[in-house]
Order: sequence, then structure tokens, then C-alpha cells
Amino acid sequence: MEESCRNCEHKLCARRVPIFSNLEEHELQQVVALIRRKRYQKGENLLFEWGELQGLVIINQGKAKAYSNTLEGKEQILHIFYPGDFFGEKNLFVDKKTAYSVKAIEPVAICMISKKDFQSLIRQYPGITSKILEALVIKIENLENMIENMGSKSVDARMSKVLLDFMERSLDIEKVENTEIFNLPLSREELANYIGVSRETVSRKLTGLQDLGIIRLIGNKKIQILDENKLRELS
Repeated sequence: MEESCRNCEHKLCARRVPIFSNLEEHELQQVVALIRRKRYQKGENLLFEWGELQGLVIINQGKAKAYSNTLEGKEQILHIFYPGDFFGEKNLFVDKKTAYSVKAIEPVAICMISKKDFQSLIRQYPGITSKILEALVIKIENLENMIENMGSKSVDARMSKVLLDFMERSLDIEKVENTEIFNLPLSREELANYIGVSRETVSRKLTGLQDLGIIRLIGNKKIQILDENKLRELS
């Protein structure tokens, strides 16, 4: 992992991030010069709830989950971060403690730009600010959609929607006879926390989708989408 980072000189993670997408090569080089690298093992926290985040964090490799704890002490998963996703952009402009934790769900490599360096960067390239605002709007929309799904959609619809989201974002998807096979980023328990149901309900709904010929379960982590159109109808 270290070698691949050295070879790309952080260009890979910088290019993956939408807020840097319009930068020219020489401008991107300046971004790359500001990046610091860090790695986390599966289960290790990148950030704790109500902690202070001192810069922009880019997921370069691996996946992580954003979560908070309910009053009952139960974990509520808010978002899954994939390579190219980032967090901490709000704290680049205001000093505010985070309202969620972030934990690696597999080995994770991050690239980070400090708040001070980033503020210097946006003074030099003000167009980056509009990209950040766009990213924030998208995150707000995603959060609103999640709240809507939790409150108004059936469990079948929530399950179908999250499977489609995982499929569309998967980086290790396999194509087999016009079907898609991918790894679930979450365990059954985590998936239950994500969509707001019990673990038993998740298992029952997945089995039901398999019985209908819409998906095929391959072990505990892999899923094959056999009928994407039907899954979209359910969502």
C-alpha cells in the first residue's frame, strides 16, 4: 500500500475527489504537495464523535462507516465512505465538533490536508469553494433521502435501495452473464443498523429476495443481482 502511494504521489486520491476535478495539472501538483498520509486497520476509528477534525480527509483505499450512537446505546450507521469520498469539509470553514464517528470497516488509507493549508489553497483557487458547496448539497440530499427512506418507505423498499446503492458504488463488481456480483461492505448487523431494522429482519428480507429470484446470496458477504429491474421497482 505504501509503495502504491509513493508511486502516484497522492495524485490518485486527489483526482478522485470532485472538489479538485477542475484543477489543471500544475494546480493539482500543489494540492498533492499538501497531502499527508495515514493508515488504519479494520475496526480502528478515524474519528470519534464530538472530536475535533483538523482538516479534509480523503479515503484513498478501503471503506469506512460514519455512525453515531443512539440514546439506547445502539449504533446508527449514517454513511459508507468509499475510495474518493471525503469528510471534514465543514470544519474547514467553522470550528465545530463532529456529530459522528468514523470507523474503518476494512483496512483504510487516507490522505489528509490540514485546515490551514486548505484555507491557503482556496484563497489561491476560489473555484474549489463552489465545488465544496456542491459536495455539501449532495451530502445533505443524501441525508434527507435516508431520513425519508427510514420514515416513509417499507423495509422491502429500504433493503432494495441500499443493495442498489452498494452495487453502483462497488469497486470490485463482477459481471457474470448480464448480472452483477459484489461484496457487501457491511455485516448483517451493520446493515440492520443502517436501514433501521433488526438483524433477523435483514436476514429474512434477503432470503425473501433470493426466493423471488431477484438476488442470489453467495456466502455472507457476496450478492449477485439477478433481476435489477425488479429490484429497482421494489425500491
